[in-house]
Amino acid sequence: MTDDTSPMHEDRPWGSYTVLDIGDDYKVKRIVVKPGARLSYQRHQHRAEHWYMVAGTGTVTLDDVKHTVPTGEAIDIPLQAKHRIANEGDELLIFIEVQRGSYLGEDDIERFSDDYGRA
Repeated sequence: MTDDTSPMHEDRPWGSYTVLDIGDDYKVKRIVVKPGARLSYQRHQHRAEHWYMVAGTGTVTLDDVKHTVPTGEAIDIPLQAKHRIANEGDELLIFIEVQRGSYLGEDDIERFSDDYGRA
């Protein structure tokens, strides 16, 4: 099932994401982060996330604490937790994001800092 209001693939300054599946209360994405790039430090009011690393190592900041998450490992992002992921390596970082919540729109992002002027 697809949601016509959500693009299946979108390029971003830090890399890209592809929506793999959407349901009433979940969304699954494949996210690619370029070497040296990172997403904004953000939180969501309506969804929690589970990130599973499939290639590369993610440096995840979760409520101001850094975690190293290598290929084959995962981290949970609780509802309303501040978070970001960075690719400090030389290769692409690829992870699968499973969102669960009452609202999964891309506008459910409160940014605290951003390398691309979106905060």
